[in-house]
Amino acid sequence: MMRAAILALVLTLAAPAFAVNPSERLSDPALEARARDLSKELRCLVCQNQSIDESDADLAQDLRILVRERLTAGDSDEEVLAYLTDRYGAFVRLKPPLSASTIALWALPFLIAALAIAGSARYLRKRRTADASAAAALTAEEEAALARILEERDRPQ
Repeated sequence: MMRAAILALVLTLAAPAFAVNPSERLSDPALEARARDLSKELRCLVCQNQSIDESDADLAQDLRILVRERLTAGDSDEEVLAYLTDRYGAFVRLKPPLSASTIALWALPFLIAALAIAGSARYLRKRRTADASAAAALTAEEEAALARILEERDRPQ
């Protein structure tokens, strides 16, 4: 029972911490919810593996404040994302949209996997043919010696 309580405590403490400061929050709950949703879609340019909602970096805080300012000014979610993408590039989005400039970003993992599969298939095919040719290239003496060894092995003792 004690172990379960300790495990629950550790898992609770290991949950992602949201770095939004109380001073950043908007008084309008609907706008704040939109700001939080947008913050989860934007990458912290310092941390790079966290959204600005989770990051406590100064730049992430500045971006959270900028998102809230844009929303308060009346921008739609798409306009806020477009503004930040124009300013910081597609990398600011955790899931960049598919476009001409990001096609390599989306295609690269598939290209690497295809090259790995093709390379592995070529290696295995080459290895199989090399093994077959090595086995077929026995001389008459080697075949006789192999036959003697196999005969001796199969003889009852």
